[in-house]
Amino acid sequence: MAEKVNNFPPLPKFIPLKPCFYQNFADEIPIDYQSLVKRIYHVWIFYCITLAVNVIACLAWWIGGGYGVNFGLAILWLILFSPCGYVCWFRPAYKAFRSDSSFNFMAFFFVFGAQFILTVLQAIGFSGWGACGWLAAITFFSTNVAAAVFMLFPAVMFTMSVVAMLICILRVHKIYRGGGGSFQKAQDEWNSGTWRNPPSREAQYSNFSGNSLPEYPTVPNYPPGNQWP
Repeated sequence: MAEKVNNFPPLPKFIPLKPCFYQNFADEIPIDYQSLVKRIYHVWIFYCITLAVNVIACLAWWIGGGYGVNFGLAILWLILFSPCGYVCWFRPAYKAFRSDSSFNFMAFFFVFGAQFILTVLQAIGFSGWGACGWLAAITFFSTNVAAAVFMLFPAVMFTMSVVAMLICILRVHKIYRGGGGSFQKAQDEWNSGTWRNPPSREAQYSNFSGNSLPEYPTVPNYPPGNQWP
């Protein structure tokens, strides 16, 4: 078997750093779930883009007469949530579907659920939270119309992120419960330590041991054709 070399994030060759993860949807994710896992990946990318647009909108908010703390927090959210979103909720979802890991499913539900609630708050847009949501954009029209128009873009994108996250978490939960997943299975994986590096589905099949067909102590003797009753 060819050795799997880490390929994500795809860094330029002049950067003296190497990718940290191996990611290959066609190679590691069952074909029935590839579209869903890719959709979760695209949700992460879209959320990162939303955070970048939010930084620009918070800058316009500050220039138009808002508070600079929103711009500073927007930069912090972009630096913090972009890598943490990939590591803390996309990778658990990827590993959960790759190896049918109940622990990783539970980790995804917990972290992604918290991310969903946070994105709802960002879409609302409370002042001083570093997010240009609907409340911040609409109320700022009376102060600076041009800045408020810029602030509407992340408000719309945060709302789209909320809808996409809700669809993803409902679909993953339906698949997990339909496959017999439970919190007890996640506890068993934690106690056994298999949650650290769960084997892929192919490895589970290749490591199967035992008799796949029933054994007979002797070969059955059938009567000749002319002795059948």
